[in-house]
Amino acid sequence: MLQKKKNAVLVDGVILNGPIMDSKAGEKFVEEACKIIMEEVIRKADDVTEKVCEWRAPEALKQILDLEMRDTGESHQKLLQLCRDVIQYSVKTSHPRFFNQLYAGIDYSSLVARFITEALNPSVYTYEVSPVFLLVEEAVIKKMIEFIGWEEGDGIFNPGGSVSNMYAMNLARYKFCPEIKEKGLSGLPRLVLFTSEECHYSMKKAASFLGIGTENVYFIKTDERMAANMVVKCGRLRNENQCIKRDVKYSGSAPFLVCATAGTTVLGAFDPLDKIADICEKHGLWLHVDGLLKKCYSAKAAYLFQQDKFYDVSYDTGDKSIQCSRRPDAFKFWLMWKALGTTGLEERVNRALALARYLVEEIKKREGFQLILEPEYANVCFWYIPPSLRQMEDGPEFWQKLHQIAPIIKERMMKKGSMMLGYQPHQGKVNFFRQVVISPQVSREDMDFLLDEIELLAKDL
Repeated sequence: MLQKKKNAVLVDGVILNGPIMDSKAGEKFVEEACKIIMEEVIRKADDVTEKVCEWRAPEALKQILDLEMRDTGESHQKLLQLCRDVIQYSVKTSHPRFFNQLYAGIDYSSLVARFITEALNPSVYTYEVSPVFLLVEEAVIKKMIEFIGWEEGDGIFNPGGSVSNMYAMNLARYKFCPEIKEKGLSGLPRLVLFTSEECHYSMKKAASFLGIGTENVYFIKTDERMAANMVVKCGRLRNENQCIKRDVKYSGSAPFLVCATAGTTVLGAFDPLDKIADICEKHGLWLHVDGLLKKCYSAKAAYLFQQDKFYDVSYDTGDKSIQCSRRPDAFKFWLMWKALGTTGLEERVNRALALARYLVEEIKKREGFQLILEPEYANVCFWYIPPSLRQMEDGPEFWQKLHQIAPIIKERMMKKGSMMLGYQPHQGKVNFFRQVVISPQVSREDMDFLLDEIELLAKDL
């Protein structure tokens, strides 16, 4: 027997009976939008005949996209068209010829994991609201700690490397002076830290954000491979302490951290971690630490982290994060790991390194291409010297002209949509290309295409 419809209940003129959303219409919209995603993104992900990007200048793109937010909502058909437009004019980072950044490609298991987490909309801070994803994160971190070779450890997944570096710096400071958590910076000595001149720029940002100050970041010169040269210099000095403190000119300063780099952003260089760790241990400097996350960041919010819950509250990991709401990023990695297995992940890394070596050998064979240095990892950095410059003498005019070549080629490839490849000046070197092999979609044919396309785009330069 159907229940009679209740009389409408109004509060301040607002009807409260029933949900405000039309679930059936919403489900239909999601279904149709997923079809667009499947057709326009996923099925075209590895199609090299598709463009990497559909370049439009900002003002032109504003005219194409309907960016205005209005008082009344748009129809589902209009929203679906907006979805198509967004996909069409976005960069296709899953394209096999997207080499522009340190991310690329599509992993289908991770993509499904992202669909699931977006649909469930969890936040990873207590077990009661995110039981599965907290256990997943714990399992992934435990396995990663085993691979490093530690017997114990702790960790959380962060939004990216910049936030992770900030965590590292703050943890080092907390270990050096735990009272800073309650008493703040007043009364502390001038804290200084050491890092490679090739480190990620987020180290300076972290020093600024944490109140340490960018002038208190001391950059260690690198060797010819752009790895931190601190250990070598210390080995040549009579007094290692002189090396550690040689740039600290003011009395009362306190070195508290050395930040080493395992794979620099541009050249992919690795610092000699074991030797640096030995020096840090000798001088009491923090290089890595286990178990400080909760001590450093715990705020003991009573409305979230009650200690009298009916389950093991050690799984309420949110109190060891600077964030409250945190996305379950570990789930994407976990599902990919489950799909591929450790062997499959290893094969992907080995293939990426092999493709990088292949590209290096091809660069050496081709006229006009000049390698910056033999790569240590999957970063391949090189100049392309067009025909008009190949007979010029090495000098300021040559390097000034060569500096202008990479930006011109980059503009042409983007407007054509054939590929995307990053360039930059670095450590006194004029603009050069940086190709990083990351995507599992990349093949030997794509390496050949990269070099062929550069030659084609620059044939008149």
